Amino acid sequence: MNYNVLEIGKRNLTKLLLSEYFVLVLSVVYFFIIAAIVPTMTDIANIGNIFSNMWPLFTIAVGQTFVLLLGGIDLSQTSVLAVTSVIGAVFMTHSANPNVLGKSPLWGWFLTEAGGPFGAYPEILTAVLGIIIMLVVGIFIGTINGVFIAKLKMPPFMVTLISQTFFSALAILITKSQNVMGLPDAFTEIGFGQIAFIPYSFFIAVVLATGAHFLLSRTIRGRWIYSSGVNARAAKISGVPVDKTTIFVYAFSGFCAAIGAILYSGRLMAGRPTLGANMLMDIMGATIIGGTSLYGGKGKITWTLYGVLFYTIMATSLNQLKLDAFTINVVKGLIILAAGTMDIMRTRIQRFTTIVSR
Repeated sequence: MNYNVLEIGKRNLTKLLLSEYFVLVLSVVYFFIIAAIVPTMTDIANIGNIFSNMWPLFTIAVGQTFVLLLGGIDLSQTSVLAVTSVIGAVFMTHSANPNVLGKSPLWGWFLTEAGGPFGAYPEILTAVLGIIIMLVVGIFIGTINGVFIAKLKMPPFMVTLISQTFFSALAILITKSQNVMGLPDAFTEIGFGQIAFIPYSFFIAVVLATGAHFLLSRTIRGRWIYSSGVNARAAKISGVPVDKTTIFVYAFSGFCAAIGAILYSGRLMAGRPTLGANMLMDIMGATIIGGTSLYGGKGKITWTLYGVLFYTIMATSLNQLKLDAFTINVVKGLIILAAGTMDIMRTRIQRFTTIVSR
């Protein structure tokens, strides 16, 4: 009888481990455990912060999910955050302080005390044009990455690392490491505005995630992405346009990072040249924890959502524990390592279960 109970328990544990809802269950369990240790976790303010902070991160992680499904990696998303934030801000600002931005190479001909090129327009028009500029820049950077990777066959790690370095430096050069203030209220409202306690960022993230999920699960391009991630050579022989798919995926990653920049810049009410400087671990961690494989071909948008939820709860709990920044980074690194190890274990268990069932 004891043997039967142990066997049933083992089967249930294996079933839970292999379930696509495993990270969601883990998030709930972790929240209640940490709430018992740190009661302030259950405060309305903290819960609100968790759900407000996860949506901008989720939008960026959606793009990273596409790249990982392809078997690649995009280290440049953090630089896209910075440079799109700055470029959008210099176009939209309605006033600029010469004591702050006077040393910028844009000062005097593009940026003046009266603001940027769109600064004199009506607020809504200014915000719309600024958002379009930010999205175009994000897509442009992602497309450049994709072209170098697909056409020149350069390693994704190297291409996106160079891109990260270049565009991060460009963001700092444009503003001489100063924040660009004076953004229109119609734009900043996107960052912290809400409807019945639900932030605007939630609706934007849901629309993006729904579109991404539909593309992956219901379109031929989604099948191309998965097949290219499993085996690019076999996919190419089968007629899949691997190069075009690669360019599309990296362009989409840049697009998602630009959306994240819009949400973060709106919340900060400024264009920040260092935006995203310390976010690479968060982006990669949330995506990997969700279950998207680093080897390509395995992952879902819903998994990324669960990973972002867990990562945001964990990050909030570490801050509530009053840990210093170095300790927090160590803990985050260990959790990401554990998630990668668990992904390998789940894959091996799944293969073993499949073989046994045959």
